[in-house]
Amino acid sequence: MALNARLDHRNPLVFDTHELGRRPGALQRLTRTIDAPRDLGIQGVIGVPEGAPMELELRLESVMEGVLVTGTARASAEGECVRCLEPLEQVLEADFQEMFSYPDADDRGRPKAEPADDAEEDEDTLPLEDGLFDLEPVLRDAVVLALPMQPVCQDDCPGLCSECGVRLADDPDHHHDAVDIRWAALQGLAGSLEDGEKDEMSGAEAGVDEKQEK
Repeated sequence: MALNARLDHRNPLVFDTHELGRRPGALQRLTRTIDAPRDLGIQGVIGVPEGAPMELELRLESVMEGVLVTGTARASAEGECVRCLEPLEQVLEADFQEMFSYPDADDRGRPKAEPADDAEEDEDTLPLEDGLFDLEPVLRDAVVLALPMQPVCQDDCPGLCSECGVRLADDPDHHHDAVDIRWAALQGLAGSLEDGEKDEMSGAEAGVDEKQEK
């Protein structure tokens, strides 16, 4: 989202802190069920499908510097097992905590004497805008951290056969007879000799047949 874009209170991930006021210690608890935004997760690996229901539990606390937001997001994530490539579904629970700062307060919560130089502002600071804050960037970071980088359908998933690709969980007794590579060349040579002997025998039998005809 562009830095100069104004927050829309109709956005389900935008929250209003006006009820807290600027009274340090004031608390507000919120629960909200939203439709998951797009691209929420690890692209191509696992994530929460766009539009899937996501439950949010938030605790808003007014402090000197701004509003401290602590919360938990719950949803169902979908992906693909990295071992057997089968679809999987996983319950997601992501915890987060973030400070949204008053735009007119310094690090100690006091009003700023002079407007700060843009170059000196901390890029990691998330400001309140007219008492509103956007939870989406915080939620995205929390979800990515909570999801596995290499999801599996079960902890002991045996994966796929490296030779034929069959899913080993469906056929636990599946195997291939291993051939010692040290004997592979000799087996090939033996096969060639056997073929040569068969050709010679066929030629000899043809000669005998010709003599008998004469």
